[in-house]
Amino acid sequence: MNDSEQEETVAQKKVPKYGFKVRLDHKYPEKWTQGARPRLRQLPPLIPLGIRYLFYYAQIRREDRLPLMDYINVKHGQQIYGAPIGGIGTGTIGRGFKGEFCRYSLVPGIYRYETVMANQFILTIRDIQGNTIYHQVLSPYPKPKYLSSWKWGFDGSRANYTALYPRSWTEFSIDEPKVRLICRQISPVIPHNYRDSSLPCAVFVWEVINESDRDLDISVTFTFQSGIGGKVMSGEKWNECFEYKNTSGVMIHQKLKGMPCTYAIGSRARENVGISRTLEFDPLGDGIEFWESLGRTGKLEAEPRRESPRRLKDIACGVCASIRVKADEMQELEFSIVWDMPKIQFAGKAQEYSRYYTKYFNNMDGTVAPEICDDALNTYRKWETKIYSWQKIILQDNDLPEWYKSALFNELYYVADGGSIWLRIDESENLKCLDIRREYGRFAYLEGHEYRMYNTYDVHFYAAFALAQLWPHLQASIQYEIRDTIQMEDNRERSSLYDGSRHLRKLKGFVPHDVGDPEEEPFQMINAYPIHDVSAWKDLNPKFVLSCYRDYCLFGDIQYLQDFWPSIKKTLDLCLVWDRDKDGLIENSGFPDQTYDSWVMTGPSSYCGSLWLASLRCAVQIGKLVGDNENAAKYSQVLENGKFAFQEKLWNGAYYNFDSSKSDHRKAIMSDQLCGQWYLRACGFEHDVFPEEHVNSALRTIFANNVLKYKNGKQGAVNGFLPTGSIDYMTIMSEEMWVGVTYGLAALMIHQGMVDEGFCTAEGVYRTVYENIGMGFETPEALYENNYYRAIGYMRPLAIWAIQHAWNMRKRVNEN
Repeated sequence: MNDSEQEETVAQKKVPKYGFKVRLDHKYPEKWTQGARPRLRQLPPLIPLGIRYLFYYAQIRREDRLPLMDYINVKHGQQIYGAPIGGIGTGTIGRGFKGEFCRYSLVPGIYRYETVMANQFILTIRDIQGNTIYHQVLSPYPKPKYLSSWKWGFDGSRANYTALYPRSWTEFSIDEPKVRLICRQISPVIPHNYRDSSLPCAVFVWEVINESDRDLDISVTFTFQSGIGGKVMSGEKWNECFEYKNTSGVMIHQKLKGMPCTYAIGSRARENVGISRTLEFDPLGDGIEFWESLGRTGKLEAEPRRESPRRLKDIACGVCASIRVKADEMQELEFSIVWDMPKIQFAGKAQEYSRYYTKYFNNMDGTVAPEICDDALNTYRKWETKIYSWQKIILQDNDLPEWYKSALFNELYYVADGGSIWLRIDESENLKCLDIRREYGRFAYLEGHEYRMYNTYDVHFYAAFALAQLWPHLQASIQYEIRDTIQMEDNRERSSLYDGSRHLRKLKGFVPHDVGDPEEEPFQMINAYPIHDVSAWKDLNPKFVLSCYRDYCLFGDIQYLQDFWPSIKKTLDLCLVWDRDKDGLIENSGFPDQTYDSWVMTGPSSYCGSLWLASLRCAVQIGKLVGDNENAAKYSQVLENGKFAFQEKLWNGAYYNFDSSKSDHRKAIMSDQLCGQWYLRACGFEHDVFPEEHVNSALRTIFANNVLKYKNGKQGAVNGFLPTGSIDYMTIMSEEMWVGVTYGLAALMIHQGMVDEGFCTAEGVYRTVYENIGMGFETPEALYENNYYRAIGYMRPLAIWAIQHAWNMRKRVNEN
């Protein structure tokens, strides 16, 4: 290795300058909750909705299912989270910045929010005479009820945490005997890498720096427990030791909701590194035997039994790596963790699915965990090289704000931790499936930790910029799935919770709201969302068209457009029914018929109208590209009429009115009023639909009102603002600030040359979420002006990658 390569290797490991940074004793300045109460003026439509919801909730619980949106038992942020571990689509384990293993989402669609105290790293230091001089759990938590014989309470002021997803670093300083440790946590979340990114694993590399003047024997022990937190899960559990090539460890065999899942923790034997293991200990006991034995010898049980008896209660195990570190020397100890859950079912149990990683590790009997453990320990340096090279381009861009570099990568946590599932196409489906899913599988992720619907399309529209740029084949997989569901129909009747009206679950030809609830049977039972008749939503069909063309602009594959063109025509032609006066502009129906599902739009609206016109512009271009000039001409004529009507009916001289209703509310300044223009600019169009002077005037108005007059410009852009100078309190959603919408707005500002305003708008969100209220790695959908948020852990904030797309496009233009 030459000097340049050596410097690069050192840089890859180094704690980065940018990222989410706190001490382990950090306390956030503000504590917000999810307890916002509607205002009196907002209550009339909510009271009957609430009554219907209670009946719906009772029915779901009688069926022993979980409601897909639980407003009875809302979750509150715990202000503890750091970067989660695990690849994409495999389930994740959340980690706190204090080192907690504290949020489990291994069972599809289900989150468990318990910190498991038995899951720890322990440091033991002995002098070369064999005297133990330090023995400590590396956690600042006080002594818990269980494992009370262990030494807890590490001084949190002596440790620092940095997260730059998908990696994190924890630095420990131990004054006596002058030892520093840096734990690098690495998950295989790597752009354009589909093999490693699908793996259910993570690696922990401990740099041990001996700053004393004597040699020391240093051991780091990794302990782990069965289950997913909380009460003991029923069913047998047993442990088994393994050796696979140079990796030694312990497996925990169990079932989660009837699905076999094997945990494996291991370490790699290298020169001068000794590995010892404890097959089993009781995580619900005082832990004294385990603790004292480790403290005396710096090792775990030397010759463990190969397999433990089967238990019904939780069991734990440990792996210890030991090395002698000379004075002023640094050594590394490596650990990996795997959860092998190769086959999953949803609550409907209509089909069994194989996770995508089984394409590379194909044993379905829970025996590949050691192989994945070893693979991770042998390839994590390559992961780090790829992650570092990807992130370096952005981190070294001196024109980007420092806060943004942390926000951009850390918001990406949701791609893995958003309940994502990545499934292989089975043989029967493979015969029918002739598109990209044959190779890259089926991908889906939840709208939110609390809103358990897969691929909620009105929200994915904002979030998709992350997948489309970093894992374009997964974005394509979603699009093909949506294309197929457009042709599906479900004639089962149900009642809308909003107004009690009866409607069919899915009409043919319309883009679905979602592809299902994990408590039913996703991909087969679509449109799980129960509040409105989503076949009447005005934004879904245009968003599909826009997404298809945006993807083409990023992928450059004309076959992609040809595959989607029949569905694009079908969805657009059905939209024309909503243009009742034939002026080229679709009209909203006087109920919340779009993503703002408590905010009523009536007649032509700026939000849906801009999406509609933008989708027509893309359709004209697609038609020309695929050689369908007849339909391209048809959509062009509708577009020309609609452009005139949009300006005539909605432009007020400074911005576009909210809608065309007769009330004063129509003049509300909506932060998302030019959503369609955002997508057009992202696709490379300029101002041939919306006049440039109108766009810039509207953005200046939004910035002056929705941004600067809302929390003094320090909390993003409120959804609605009145020209009279106050927040629009007409509905819950008009007074909220939506994180993902603010990021999309910021991207549009940057496209339009308002770079400073764009980053100022987005910065307020990051500062509030990550620095003030401690909601990082569970970023909510919405913030109120003060004290409250809604829907923790949400998909839409991935829209921050639209800012990066806008920035990249601007740089390319400037460079040319």
